[in-house]
Amino acid sequence: MGFKMGIVGMPNVGKSTLFNALTRTAAAQAANFPFCTIEPNVGEVAVPDRRLDTLAGIAGSRAIVPTRMTFVDIAGLVKGAAQGEGLGNQFLANIRECDAVAHVLRCFEDDDVTHVDGRIDPVEDAATIETELMLADLDSVERRLQNLSRKVRGGDKDAVQQERLLKEAQAALEDGRPARSIEVAADDAKAWRLLQLLTSKPILYVCNVAEDEAATGNSQSARVAEMAAGQGAGTVTISARIEEEIAQLDQEEAAEFLSELGLEEPGLDRLIKAGYDLLGLQTYFTVGPKETRAWTIPRGTLAPQAAGVIHGDFERGFIRAETTAYDDYVALGGEAGAKDAGKMRVEGKSYEVKEGDVMHFLHSG
Repeated sequence: MGFKMGIVGMPNVGKSTLFNALTRTAAAQAANFPFCTIEPNVGEVAVPDRRLDTLAGIAGSRAIVPTRMTFVDIAGLVKGAAQGEGLGNQFLANIRECDAVAHVLRCFEDDDVTHVDGRIDPVEDAATIETELMLADLDSVERRLQNLSRKVRGGDKDAVQQERLLKEAQAALEDGRPARSIEVAADDAKAWRLLQLLTSKPILYVCNVAEDEAATGNSQSARVAEMAAGQGAGTVTISARIEEEIAQLDQEEAAEFLSELGLEEPGLDRLIKAGYDLLGLQTYFTVGPKETRAWTIPRGTLAPQAAGVIHGDFERGFIRAETTAYDDYVALGGEAGAKDAGKMRVEGKSYEVKEGDVMHFLHSG
C-alpha cells in the first residue's frame, strides 16, 4: 500500500514541471499557457528509504522492493471551475480518487511566466482553489440530500447516517469552512470517507520558489506557512526547476548538486515524508535472502492487519509476529544476532506495529 496524491493549483504555477520531475517522466506537457495538462497524468514513484539498502546488505537480499506512491497531475483550476469554467468539473472528479491533495502555489517572480490573474499572491490563489472545491462540494451535498430523502423517510439506517453527515458538511461549507474542519466520530469514519468530499481530503501546500530560495524559502512561502499553520495543514518548500534538473542526474551528481544549494535531500523525499505525516502513515519491513521489502500502513495498525497488507490469508490465519526494531536489527547484525540478544520479540494480535519494525509473520493455512 502506498498512497495517491493529487497535484492541484492554478495554471502556470509549476505543477506539471514538478510532476515531470517527481515521476522522472515527460508525460505531462509543461508549457507556459493555461490548461497544458489536458488529461490527468498519473505517475508512480518508489518511496525513497535508505533503510532498505542497509537491511538488504545485512540479510544479503537479492532484491529490494520499495513501497510506491502515485502522483496525479490535475489540470490547472481557475475561479469558476465549480461552474464549469476552464476545464471545470471533470477535473474536480479526479481529486475524489486521491488520498490527499498537494496544492502547488507560485511563490516565485518570473516575468516570462504569466499568472492567470496577473499577480503573484499564493495565499489568494489558495483561497481561490479552496472556494472552488467548497462550491463543488456544496453542489454535491445538496444533490445527495435530495436523492436521499425517500430512503430517509423509509427509515433506512445508512441513509439516515448519510443525511446527518451531509447536513454537517453543508453547515460547514455554507459557513465558509472546508469539510476537513469537521471532527468525525469513529463510528462515522467509514461513511464519511465514502462521501468523497473534495474538501475532506488532507491538504499539503507546496511552495514553488526560485532556485536560489529553495533552502531558505522567501516572504511568500512564509505567508503560506502561516496560513497552513492556522489550518493545521502541512507545507513543503520546493523549487520545481531544481527537481527538474535533479531528475536528469545520477545519484552521485544529484547529491553534489543538492549540497551546493545547501539542501540535504531532494524535494521528492520531503514531499513524501510530509505526505506520510499528513495521512498518518508509517513503514514496516520484511527481510530475507530473497528480498527486502517496505510496506506502508496507517499508524496504529495492529499486527494481523499489517500482515493482511501482504496477503489476506496472512491476516485471516495470523498466529504471531516475530518483530525486531530497525535499530536493533542493524546494531546486532540481523535476525540471528537480534534473537540471541533477546531483541526479537514475539507479538500477538493486539500488538500495534511501530515505525521501522522488521517483521516475520507466522500464520495458518
